[in-house]
Amino acid sequence: MKAYVLKEAGGIQNLQLTELPIPNPRRDEVLIKVKAISINPVDFKTRAGFALYDSLKDIDPLILGWDISGKVISAGSEVTTFKIGDEVFGMINFPGHGAGYAEYVVAPADHLALKPAGITHAEAAAATLAALTAWQALTVHTKAKSGSQVLIHAASGGVGHYAVQIASHLGAEVTGTSSGANRKLIKELGATFHIDYQQQQFEKLSTKYDIILDALGGDHFLRSLEAVKKNGTVINLIPDPQAAHETYPDSQSTLGIAAEKGINAVYFPVTSSGKDMEAIARLLENGILRSHISKTFDFEELPQAHAYMEPGRTVGKVVVLLNG
Repeated sequence: MKAYVLKEAGGIQNLQLTELPIPNPRRDEVLIKVKAISINPVDFKTRAGFALYDSLKDIDPLILGWDISGKVISAGSEVTTFKIGDEVFGMINFPGHGAGYAEYVVAPADHLALKPAGITHAEAAAATLAALTAWQALTVHTKAKSGSQVLIHAASGGVGHYAVQIASHLGAEVTGTSSGANRKLIKELGATFHIDYQQQQFEKLSTKYDIILDALGGDHFLRSLEAVKKNGTVINLIPDPQAAHETYPDSQSTLGIAAEKGINAVYFPVTSSGKDMEAIARLLENGILRSHISKTFDFEELPQAHAYMEPGRTVGKVVVLLNG
């Protein structure tokens, strides 16, 4: 099979397309013929030597990628949830070795869900890490509900555009921040209000929020502490200074600042979960959640997908498609 191997951290040229044996599933795993792969910021940050690189660098061969959608080819002896021919999707082995940049992938069965029949493989692959992050943030680490006022930073991005839809579905009144160019999209996704960050400073507006979801980090987190209600929650998705590519305030001191203000500050890494993937699948199937895919690439162009995303201005998701 063809797979992209990362020999050492660096630029996109370090993703080397290589021929490798098709892996064999263990007792609790399935072998998947991959149809689509989703690319996330953690992918290119890890490739460059940040984010998860230190924990993965000794793996040989090291294959990045965690978001996949495809068809089950074979299953381990203990797998009862899927059968050969089933179409499945999920975020696999995160934050471990996903090995998703390949034509065939083995994955734990309990990291996957059945792909809804009316959803393409591209749409399904997109709705994995980013959608799971939004889902776990708003239903596990805090509870968005009817009457909640929720502010979503970077609302047109990968996590953000799913978070707007999920918070709205849960009954919250949603405000999304982005440039003015993406206002229409954010409103279409279900936000009641939009803040153009180029024109307004969100923390200086009169509205205070019950929940703020911050996918930007840095001073956005500290500014968010000024915009949340007492006993409200600020969820930061980028606590790691290397992952953020910036100097990030010490996590203990920022937690202390939040505590002094009577605010709940939450840092969390998204984790693989078949149960949560099933929840995402139901939302996709019922038309409550949709993937906004801004650009697709062929498998042979996967490194270019990294380059496309690195400036940090991607709207929605970027997906790599495989033939066959």
